[in-house]
Amino acid sequence: MSFHDVRFPTDLSFGAIGGPERRTEIVTLANGFEERNTPWAHSRRRFDAGLGLRSLEDIEKVIAFFEARRGQLHGFRWKDWSDFRSCPAGSEIASDDQQIGIADGTTREFQLTKAYGEGDAAYVRPIQKPVAGSVRIGIDGERLEVGEGHSVDFETGRVLFDAAPKAGAKITAGFEFDIPVRFDTDRIATSIATFQAGEIPDIPVVEVRI
Repeated sequence: MSFHDVRFPTDLSFGAIGGPERRTEIVTLANGFEERNTPWAHSRRRFDAGLGLRSLEDIEKVIAFFEARRGQLHGFRWKDWSDFRSCPAGSEIASDDQQIGIADGTTREFQLTKAYGEGDAAYVRPIQKPVAGSVRIGIDGERLEVGEGHSVDFETGRVLFDAAPKAGAKITAGFEFDIPVRFDTDRIATSIATFQAGEIPDIPVVEVRI
């Protein structure tokens, strides 16, 4: 899948509305009970970028970005202002924000993840587009300096250690992250007259699997 490693303008995504969606299949049985199942292991996020537009300059900026992505053809990075860090809102990113694995003494590579909820019901979300310069890694509560015995692939969200951490060590991370998305339309309809009158164009954006 073609992906451009560029971020949608954050000043425009700030006003967007959207969030996660799930797909649940529900069958109502003859006795009134339900059977529920989902074919999706992970949620998928959708946004409307049109709601972030405030001026004619914003429209020009979005059209230029849309054309450079060739509409739906190429994916890109998107900042979800409601969920873009490993830590709670109002907190600072720390190397022990999220546990991303327990070392077995042989594995050198770990995927960045973010957990939602607690216990058996917790959802663990893979983070594939961390923001460059934001990732902090820890082992057993001890923060590593940037590049100290490890490297981060900012295109996949994988952390690679030079040597496998000792068995039983808790691997943690803190980070900012983007979402891989694409435009969910091949057409943007705008009108200067209606925009000035308060009518906002629809510019749907949808998360993609990579």
